Amino acid sequence: MSENLTYQAALEGLRWQLDSGADEVVSSQAWAPLTAEPTKPRHQPFEAAVAQAQAEAQAEAPRVNKAQSAVMASEDQLARDATQIANTCNTIEELKAAVEAFEGCPLKATAMNTVFSDGNPEAKVMLIGEAPGADEDRQGKPFVGVSGQLLDRMMATIGLDRTSFYITNILFWRPPGNRTPTSTEVASCLPFMKRHIELINPSAIMLVGGLSAKTMLNRTEGILRQRGKWANYQLNSERAIPALPILHPAYLLRQPVAKRQAWMDLLSFQKKLEEV
Repeated sequence: MSENLTYQAALEGLRWQLDSGADEVVSSQAWAPLTAEPTKPRHQPFEAAVAQAQAEAQAEAPRVNKAQSAVMASEDQLARDATQIANTCNTIEELKAAVEAFEGCPLKATAMNTVFSDGNPEAKVMLIGEAPGADEDRQGKPFVGVSGQLLDRMMATIGLDRTSFYITNILFWRPPGNRTPTSTEVASCLPFMKRHIELINPSAIMLVGGLSAKTMLNRTEGILRQRGKWANYQLNSERAIPALPILHPAYLLRQPVAKRQAWMDLLSFQKKLEEV
């Protein structure tokens, strides 16, 4: 898609220059060595350059669309495979074993450990983060690094700890360099995450960070627009679970001024727990 967009941007740029009065372009053909006569620049009518850019964009579009279709087909197949495996799991232990044996996520090949979950599976509160970091990858547990320690302190302010909540991530393996996960990587893990929620069956869900909120609520807005706004995670046709997106503690470490917003969200979550 990016290559197609580049052609379109170039085309719009050429049109803008045409409207501005430009009537020809000069090629960027390299000159011969200094000992030889330089090659004269080749002139081309501006309309011809626009037509050439259009032709190149049209020629590239089928290849780009074919690549996109291949990626989508791959993601769909991964999701079907993962869903089939996840649906056979009737306990958290079975789901954990299935995730550890799953080879469909490319991240597994570069990770040290599978990071499945931590906390109390009998708790009515479920926290869902984004992906493991370096500390989590080494220890095999979610939220054990600096961000996790801050999250523990945040939850403690409303009377919760890892004996009273259950915590996991959208992804079970660390993306190299903590990069943003690809859609394929998310697609391969999401069916396990959905089954995870079904087995825990929490009374309320806290979605920690933008990837978690976007993925589980199927939204495109960033976390700064979603945070603090209650939504429903549709567990099945009969039950919806209240879910609250919050700022990721890693963001709060970079932007301490946002801690006031985080505190308000925690109070909102505490109030909701009293109601459910």
